[in-house]
Amino acid sequence: MVKGIILAGGTGTRMMPCTKVTNKHLLPVYDKPMVYYPLQTLIEAGIKNIMIVSGRGHAGHFVNLLGSGKEFGVKLSYEVQEEAGGIAQALSLAEDFADNESIVVILGDNIFEDNIKDYIEEQEGCKIFLKEVELEAAKRFGCALVENGKVTYVEEKPLHPKSNLAMTGLYMFDSKVFDIIRTLNPSARGELEITDAIDCYVQKRACYYEIIKGFWSDAGTFESLFKASTLIRRKNNPLQSDLASDVHIERIYEMIRAQKELLKEIMEKIENNLGKEDNYIKKEIERRIEKIDYGEYL
Repeated sequence: MVKGIILAGGTGTRMMPCTKVTNKHLLPVYDKPMVYYPLQTLIEAGIKNIMIVSGRGHAGHFVNLLGSGKEFGVKLSYEVQEEAGGIAQALSLAEDFADNESIVVILGDNIFEDNIKDYIEEQEGCKIFLKEVELEAAKRFGCALVENGKVTYVEEKPLHPKSNLAMTGLYMFDSKVFDIIRTLNPSARGELEITDAIDCYVQKRACYYEIIKGFWSDAGTFESLFKASTLIRRKNNPLQSDLASDVHIERIYEMIRAQKELLKEIMEKIENNLGKEDNYIKKEIERRIEKIDYGEYL
C-alpha cells in the first residue's frame, strides 16, 4: 500500500514577515491554507495514510487545522523536524511510518492541477515529476535530463541548466530511499539534499519520470503565491473571471477609442497647417492611427 508524506518544514524566510507567526504552508492560497493543496493531491491519488513533517515552532498549528484527517477521509500522522537539515533529512524522519512500503513525497508548498492517480504504482526505484519551463526559470529548481523513459542526469539549482525539465516537489520512492539517505553527506549549505538521493537512483538506472502537463507552482515566494491564488480563483470561479475579463476589455476599448479621437483632432490641426507638399506626413499619421488596435493592449 502506497503511503503519502507531506514535507512542511523550513522557516519560510522568503515570506517574512508573514512567517514570523506561522508556518508558510499555512498561509492562504486563494480560499484555503497552502497545505490543503498537496493534501488534496495525495487524496485524489487514492492515498489514505499520510504523514506531515513540520518544524517544531508550528507543529501544533497543523494538528489544530487538520486533526486526525477524519474530515478528509484519511488518516493523518505527524512528525517534527527539530532543526533545519534539508528535505532528505526531513524525509528520513518518516522511515518508521513508511514501514517498508512505497511512498509518495510532496513538498508542502507545491500546488498541482494534474491528478496523479494514474502515475502512482508500487515499483522498484524512484519516480520524479517534471515540468517543462523556460530555461532561465530552471535555475530556481533542480533540472533533469531524460532518455528512453529514464532519468540520466539531475542537478540542483544549476547556474547553467542543461535542460528545461524542472524537477517539481513531487517524488515517489521505494523503501530503499532511507538507506540511501543514510549514505548522504551534507551539501555546501549544510543540508541533506533530496537531489543527491535521487542521483543515487539515477546512477543505478532506477529513476523514472512523468511530465506534468497542467499548472504547477511551488508557492514559495510572494510572487508565486499570488500567481497560484489567481489561477485557482479562475479555475474555481470561471464565470466571475470571465466577467472580470469582459470589464477589462471594455476599459481597454474605451481607452483606445479615446486615443484615436485625440489623434484625429491632432491630425486635423496639423492638416490645417500643412501644404500639399506635406501629403506624406498626413498619410503617415493616418497609417499610425489605423495601427492602434486591441492586440497591442492585450
